[in-house]
Amino acid sequence: MQFVDYYEVLGVERSATQDDVKKAFRKLSKKFHPDINKSKDAKAKFQQVNEAYEVLKDADKRRRYDQLGRTYHGGDEFRAPPGWQGVEFNFDGGGPFGGRGGGVPSGFSDFFDTFFGSAAAGQAGRARRAPYSAGYDYGEAPRKRRGADQHADLSISLDDAYHGVTKQITLQQGVTGADGGHRVEERSFQVKIPAGTTDGTSIRLAGQGERGLGGGAAGDLLLKVSITPHARFTVDGHDLQAVLPLAPWEALLGAKVPFRTLDGELQLKVPACSQGGQKLRLKDKGLQKKGGERGNLTVELRIVVPQSPTAEERRLFEELARASRFDPRA
Repeated sequence: MQFVDYYEVLGVERSATQDDVKKAFRKLSKKFHPDINKSKDAKAKFQQVNEAYEVLKDADKRRRYDQLGRTYHGGDEFRAPPGWQGVEFNFDGGGPFGGRGGGVPSGFSDFFDTFFGSAAAGQAGRARRAPYSAGYDYGEAPRKRRGADQHADLSISLDDAYHGVTKQITLQQGVTGADGGHRVEERSFQVKIPAGTTDGTSIRLAGQGERGLGGGAAGDLLLKVSITPHARFTVDGHDLQAVLPLAPWEALLGAKVPFRTLDGELQLKVPACSQGGQKLRLKDKGLQKKGGERGNLTVELRIVVPQSPTAEERRLFEELARASRFDPRA
């Protein structure tokens, strides 16, 4: 059996953080996704990347993997560590990836199936007795274990966050089948995004994560929500911020200016003698909070002048400059 270097597959160091592992997985899974990459080996590489992430994303699996031996390199002949001598596994696959252990098809490698798949969990038919080894219980049934939680990112627009929406998403997930084998499966979900959802919110889909073992409950699917940048508004928690350009005479004389919010257009009253950088607060025009209240919308006034003034505009501004005693630097 060949050793599989999952760190090498993802192109990260053994000291990589979980965030580094996640970023590498996203990059490579997109690169080798069969729907995008039409090369002959894309599907195999896609499975390798998913297998590596299946182990390294989980703190317990990663710890067990690191204990298997730091001196091995990818492709090295691997000997099972002490404690596994009581079980002899049949491998009738080809290379380290995409093989089959014990005659049961698997999308992952024999190495994975042995230490993290059905063989490791003691599934029937995956191992046959070797000469007796102390400490190995041949009659032991698979332990009941809850499936791992799985994580994914979900991007939504600010309008979706403001009004709420139901979105259908499709994800590639690592799935543990009833036979204990692992494979990559495409699954679709209807996800309700409540009005007022903020950037960084986590939405939990109970029971939609990895299947449990030995009759254990399935894990959950956790979706981390991010709000894509908006052309006019920025988001700060439940509050919104925007900029309103004003002509000099609108700022000086005051005006009612049309202003479009996420609820629709309104007439915004600009006080006379308003200054650039001054902020107006529109109460309850932000994202919805629990209990029905809303955040606020803050509008910053920005005074702008014509970039190509007409001859008449220039004449009037020159006349104003001669008549005015105002010194903005006084």
